[in-house]
Amino acid sequence: MPSANYGVPTTAGPPEMSADTSASGDQGGRPETGPPGPALEWPQPAGPSILQRHRWPVSLSHGPVLLRPMRLRDQAAWDRVRRANQAWLKPWDATRPPGAEDRPTSYGALVRMLQRQARQGRMLPWFVCYDFSAERAAEGRRPTGGPQLAGQLTVSGIVGGSASCGQIGYWIDQRLAGRGIIPTAVALATDYCFTVMRLHRIEIAIRPENERSLRVVQKLGFRPEGLRPRYLHIDGDWRDHLVFALNAEEVPEGMLNRWQAGRK
Repeated sequence: MPSANYGVPTTAGPPEMSADTSASGDQGGRPETGPPGPALEWPQPAGPSILQRHRWPVSLSHGPVLLRPMRLRDQAAWDRVRRANQAWLKPWDATRPPGAEDRPTSYGALVRMLQRQARQGRMLPWFVCYDFSAERAAEGRRPTGGPQLAGQLTVSGIVGGSASCGQIGYWIDQRLAGRGIIPTAVALATDYCFTVMRLHRIEIAIRPENERSLRVVQKLGFRPEGLRPRYLHIDGDWRDHLVFALNAEEVPEGMLNRWQAGRK
């Protein structure tokens, strides 16, 4: 892919996605499986800092959906999926405004930059992967070699203190949109931010034209907070965004529990 695409979009992306190109270091880690943890109590008591509670790398999973750190050896898969989705992603990808700092010019530089920020607790950059094994078994076909790259999700702009918040962005392979992958991924990430990192607020910004991405936040019950004119530089210009947010005390049962209950 052209080097210009090695960026970190921070806005809502293509249909059923909010585009936040995410990456991490060449580290794996076993997925955390099983049911979500106990319901969150709020307000949280005073306790350790974010970096004392959270250690990168982190992997999360539910059913066939896996969030895991991006690795240097993933470049071929990442480039292949990004190339296949270039037209699908372009209207929603973040771009560099005039005078802004240069972006990483290679995949390796992107991985190293985001790995460093993840270790500092400033962001959570994940691959979104999907395991086709159960589907293939039901069809009588042989299973594949484990979860495959489906997209990316990043929690960026993480701050503690009196703000205690972060912003979620994501994108998904067009061929896998509509399977509930991104809502599940957002729910996993939100629960981690609220229960482990003890953030108070998660925010998602979406362009008004992105109808399918708007349905993601609606499915998950994110609260609309209105329009921010010319908020983020997307596809070559400053674009308006609708902002959606959720505070920890609004989902005491946990986001994943809410999402799964709503699908029954």
